[in-house]
Amino acid sequence: MIYLDNAATSWPKPEGVIEAMEEYLREYGASPGRGGHRLSIAAGQVVTETRELLAQLINAEDPAHIVFTANGTGALNQAIKGSLSPGDHVITSSMEHNSVVRPLKALEEWGIETSKVSCNKDGTFPLAELEGVIKENTRLIVLTHASNVTGTIMPVAEVGRIARRHNLLFLVDAAQSLGTLPVDVQEMGIDLLAFPGHKGLFGPSGTGGLYIRPGVELRPLCEGGTGSQSASLRQPETLPDRYESGTLNAVGIAGLGAGVKFLLTEGIGRVREHEQKLVDRLLQGLNTIPGIVVYGVKDSAHQAPLVSFTVRNYDPAEVAVILDQVFDIACRSGLHCAPEAHQTLGTLPQGGTVRLSPGYFNTEEDIDLALTAIEEIAAKA
Repeated sequence: MIYLDNAATSWPKPEGVIEAMEEYLREYGASPGRGGHRLSIAAGQVVTETRELLAQLINAEDPAHIVFTANGTGALNQAIKGSLSPGDHVITSSMEHNSVVRPLKALEEWGIETSKVSCNKDGTFPLAELEGVIKENTRLIVLTHASNVTGTIMPVAEVGRIARRHNLLFLVDAAQSLGTLPVDVQEMGIDLLAFPGHKGLFGPSGTGGLYIRPGVELRPLCEGGTGSQSASLRQPETLPDRYESGTLNAVGIAGLGAGVKFLLTEGIGRVREHEQKLVDRLLQGLNTIPGIVVYGVKDSAHQAPLVSFTVRNYDPAEVAVILDQVFDIACRSGLHCAPEAHQTLGTLPQGGTVRLSPGYFNTEEDIDLALTAIEEIAAKA
């Protein structure tokens, strides 16, 4: 199979990820931080090392401010629901994933107000409009770093500067960027960074995290056992324990740590360069096929490694099924859990788009074979 669905989950994983998870289960699969015996200590060291690697990757001030979650969605929910109170106002964009849209919609019942900056037809963010939306009760700006529909990269550093100028919290959804694009939370003015482990970081499913800038206080969404301050009936104030109740997915975190090690060894610059070349090849090829419409900025320098398109006279789901069953090519079709993004692009009525998302382990031959398949499908329209 040619796997072009890396925006959903990267695959295959580096061999070191598989080895790290197997080693954890075979050699020291105890509960981290829940005992003084050597197995528990070894498990805890794996978790600590992964935290330190992630802090290095994003230039976080303190590894303790990297909190592990079950996925990017869990991190976004903790950041959004933990930072807002009735009467607060939030600013976001029209290109957000449902992991941002749905929590904000649910909070309307609490009396929280949301303003959405309408993005341009190519998914770009109109930065000049942002300050005009800020109100006296604005508390938070939430923005994706790169759209999961078009790959369009948002002006995160510029928004970070505006947020700081107005003393607002700035939350970035790094689902499609971390591991592919450079992220420096200090330089970009990011207060909260939510990320999954199973995409650009090469980790397994069921992993993710939230960076919380020192000085930022969030209400925990979950209280319980932390292995620390157990005599107290209240949740610890110290990080990361304040936001990590219950036994962590330590085997998954072991795999995530190995994925981040692989990424740091290879270098984000090298990963980015390879994925850009594949996106360039894909864009150039799609541009020559009659009946194809490509969405977004259509420029690999300004988008994450994914391309959305439609084929004339075909439902996007139909194209995806043909690619899978006839050509053995895995991709994603539909609304990509981002209906408002498709409304922005004008693709909502047609059921969304077909999304191809090459990854670090794809080759130019993979792209050429996918283009040949798409050309054959389009020719039958």
